[in-house]
Amino acid sequence: MKSVLETINGGASYLEKRGIEDARRNMEHLLAKVLQCSRMQLYTQFDRPLEEVVLAPLRELLKKRGEGIPLQHILGEVAFHGRDFICDGRGLIPRPETEELVEMILKQLPDENLQILDVGCGSGVIGLSLAAEKPASHVILVDVSEDALALTRENAEKHGLSNVEISRSDLFDQVRGSFDLIVANLPYVPESEARTMTRELSHDPTLALFSGADGMDLLRRFIPAAYGFLKPGGWLALEIGYDQASQVRLCLEESGFAEIEIKKDLSGIARFPFAKHH
Repeated sequence: MKSVLETINGGASYLEKRGIEDARRNMEHLLAKVLQCSRMQLYTQFDRPLEEVVLAPLRELLKKRGEGIPLQHILGEVAFHGRDFICDGRGLIPRPETEELVEMILKQLPDENLQILDVGCGSGVIGLSLAAEKPASHVILVDVSEDALALTRENAEKHGLSNVEISRSDLFDQVRGSFDLIVANLPYVPESEARTMTRELSHDPTLALFSGADGMDLLRRFIPAAYGFLKPGGWLALEIGYDQASQVRLCLEESGFAEIEIKKDLSGIARFPFAKHH
């Protein structure tokens, strides 16, 4: 019988040959799922022999990952800002950069009793994380996709959040009221990049990725409309593409926003526009 360590090494080699980045970490996650333990617990049992009852389901998971099915979809969840969220093909897999956006928002908005709107919520990770961190606030999450909304509802239930409201809206068409914060991570990928996407990205819903020839179609609709749904002094916070900062800044200026700052992510990319209603 193969040991845990031998199985990890063999699986990592298999994934590397199939072009999977960070192959060893991927393999450890897959084995931990089958053994129903944490990755860290694997390190205490490297010599443990593994029987066929474990290896058979592991081979199935390994095959899927080798075919480019995202690790998060295979595991069925993703860690985001200290919580585990259900993750599958109904919503965009949350990116590490989006956790940075949540951190920035929490530092910028110390007040507790806020009215918050998350537009294009996808799996709900942004709005639900804010709802969990600010329990005295009320968070409305909207998306045009019924599949994404179903996923958001499951995640809200998983975390026992009662200060949220989840409903269908194409941007603002079904939204009522005004807000202290509007946050959005809308589709911003140019359609021309579809041909060069990684295998993993092809498993995300296209509705959550693409936005016209230059990736700006939705943002051009969204930004001017957002101004009218903010309270005076309210904030808009966005995540955008790596080369869209100047276009987004201009759109924010033309829409009447003040105190515009486009914050950089950990890679130094101008990724997160913040702007204030007069």
